[in-house]
Amino acid sequence: MKRVVIIGGGISGLATAYSLREHQELGNVEEFEILLIDSNARVGGNIKTEHKDGFIVEGGPDCFISEKPWALALCRRIGLTDDLLVTNDKLRKTFVLSKGKLHVLPEGVILMVPTKMLPLAFSTLISFTGKIRMAMEYFIPKRRSTEDETLGSFVRRRLGAETLDKIAEPLVAGIHAGDPETMSVRASFPKFVEMEREHGSLIKGMIKRMAMMKGKKPAAASGAAKGVAGAKPAGKVTMFMSLKGGMTTLIDKIAEIVLSKPNTRIWCSADANSITRIDDKFRIGISDGSTIEADAVVIAAPAHAASRLTVDIDSELSEKLKTIPYVSTATISIAYKKADIAHPMNGFGFVVPRSEKRKIMASTWTSIKFSGRTPDGSVLIRCFVGGSKNMELVDLPDTEMIELVKSELADIMGITAEPELARVFRFKNAMPQYTVGHEERIAWIDERVEATPGFYLTGSAYHGIGIADSIRYGEITAKKVLHRIEG
Repeated sequence: MKRVVIIGGGISGLATAYSLREHQELGNVEEFEILLIDSNARVGGNIKTEHKDGFIVEGGPDCFISEKPWALALCRRIGLTDDLLVTNDKLRKTFVLSKGKLHVLPEGVILMVPTKMLPLAFSTLISFTGKIRMAMEYFIPKRRSTEDETLGSFVRRRLGAETLDKIAEPLVAGIHAGDPETMSVRASFPKFVEMEREHGSLIKGMIKRMAMMKGKKPAAASGAAKGVAGAKPAGKVTMFMSLKGGMTTLIDKIAEIVLSKPNTRIWCSADANSITRIDDKFRIGISDGSTIEADAVVIAAPAHAASRLTVDIDSELSEKLKTIPYVSTATISIAYKKADIAHPMNGFGFVVPRSEKRKIMASTWTSIKFSGRTPDGSVLIRCFVGGSKNMELVDLPDTEMIELVKSELADIMGITAEPELARVFRFKNAMPQYTVGHEERIAWIDERVEATPGFYLTGSAYHGIGIADSIRYGEITAKKVLHRIEG
């Protein structure tokens, strides 16, 4: 019987394993064995949910984007429709820290693109000249060159330096933990490049895109018919979705289904340290001295781990994988009694521009964003530390990290009470950065991987960051593996 070994038990590896079994059952493919191995004591990778004293605390991602359909579709296929949870969109506001005060991100600003001029005109966040510069984007000619450029260069060119400083940079730091002066706009935000190319203006392109989306059935509306918790009426698009029991629900359900299939095994605390090619098979060395033979190998681990594992298969590929940079981040969740907080917390949280010189990148007001995250009478706040801005802070001891966050929240939100609960989660070298030239780099890697039949790479380092993209690429990888198994 043929064997497929998947190295890495995060969402990418699990999605690949699930998709392999799903397509096998649908396509009448001959039986094969799947062995998924992970160096950690649990599967799930960066997705970590803790339940403590009535609190649901997310260590890593707390949601997925519904506009990218692959995560939502998988949740429905595996029976999690009734567990889906949408955001409390009546409070869907984001604040930006500017000159020590929180200012509402103007309504109609999507990421960094203004689509409504009146809210922008009355905004206290952007100066008068900054507003004029943003509005002038409509008339700025599109760029003729097709060469890649940094996100920083792109935003300055189209929307101005103030938009970059107060909106684009902090939002990007909160999503990618990255630096817009090194990020590839083409790889990180391809839709913006497409809008400029097709419409000549981001404002014009975004308005047209929103009009098209209104004509489609929103994810939340279609979910309401199927019992999605907290779903809004038809016509209201909910961008972020989670699960009532936390994102680990997705991990646990996939693992449960995969393990229920014959000839399928998950082996945790197994650290793969080498892969060698022997004829048309592969031999995987494990740190305990054992070896595993496979007909196909999928590395669903970070690029730096893939680099270490590919040395004996393709040394040039190994070196190229090293060129994909990563940053470290930490999340600190702190709970308080609601009565101890004077701040209205009338939004989903705030982001912090680098120019403010603070120690945190952003803060999510978790219990406002999603219902059912705390016991009655409590609020849960999650802060982000590290990234390209302050990566050294990730190594602080837990007590110092918590004190740092308490101090920041005291300055920004006026919170002086002692917390009910505090949890720190670290993610060392876990966030890939799509720097300028990323698309060319990945095209070279893809071509090199295809030259080794039976060998595959998947994960967030290559074709999209986030849960939905990781699921999509895992499913694509599974189809490639099946073609190999079918001969």
